[in-house]
Amino acid sequence: MENVTMVNEFFLLGLTSIQELQSVFFVIFLIIYLINMVGNAAILIIVILEPKLHSPMYFFLGNLSCLDICYSSVTLPKVLVNLLSQHKTISFLGCITQLHFFHFLGSTEAILLAIMAFDRFVAICNPLRYTIIMNPQLCVLLAAVAWITSFFYALMHSVMTARLNFCHSWKLNHFFCDVKPLLELACNNTELNQWLLSVVTGSISMGAFFLTLLSYFYIISYLLFKNRSCRILQKALSTCASHFMVVCLFYGPVGFTYIRPASATSMSEDRMVAIIYSAVTPVLNPLIYTLRNKEVMLALKKYLIKFIKGCLQHQEDKGDIAALH
Repeated sequence: MENVTMVNEFFLLGLTSIQELQSVFFVIFLIIYLINMVGNAAILIIVILEPKLHSPMYFFLGNLSCLDICYSSVTLPKVLVNLLSQHKTISFLGCITQLHFFHFLGSTEAILLAIMAFDRFVAICNPLRYTIIMNPQLCVLLAAVAWITSFFYALMHSVMTARLNFCHSWKLNHFFCDVKPLLELACNNTELNQWLLSVVTGSISMGAFFLTLLSYFYIISYLLFKNRSCRILQKALSTCASHFMVVCLFYGPVGFTYIRPASATSMSEDRMVAIIYSAVTPVLNPLIYTLRNKEVMLALKKYLIKFIKGCLQHQEDKGDIAALH
């Protein structure tokens, strides 16, 4: 019989055990995290403040930016602390909480990307009825479905993982708490957990991916066969290109990690791939959407100029007050 002990904390093995590389990784991940926070916060603020961006497309973009801020904040702050610390541990409750929010936000993003593809489908294939179909009530309902469904999906994983006994080791072969590395440490029968991870997670991610591809298939078919204008086709594909880039960056690594079967050698690969969808993708989203979107770029320049003018005016006012004294 295996020795079952009550685990109060886990030791995160992290990205590397080489001490010299840890400071390099710290600088890289700190820069990535700061760019992510500033970029996504800028998009979120602009979408809220700019009346011209009060449309379904930008409502969902604001949701995506909010998601990316939270998504990277679930893992990266702990990664940064551990890179500078010798005590690379996380409490059992902290581990399950991190796992829950990681899957909650990740699943929400998967569903939200499918909703954004549907929004583009309606805008391009049915432009005259776009505002009627994608009304504010439906947009809020779709966003709420994405958030609520994902919350209960993540709750399933966190509850099923929390009830396991851990006896093999307390060293987690990852840089954050996830289901697959935790199942490797469990001494219970984990077949149900593995099934839920493969089938339920696979169904949500691949189902959302299929609906996204289906939306693009209808968009391209509509433009090629019903509206043969090259100019309109080019404009529509340009609008969708940024969204499709985000879709590929997100679903590719997620599919690689969760849909393929686990193996003894897969954890090191999963750790490297996890960097893409937990750190790199959230920071690329604001860059992709701003660089390829004229409306967002114009709004960004507008509020940046206002901010600079406000700062200069504040400095002048301070100078005038100082002169009076």
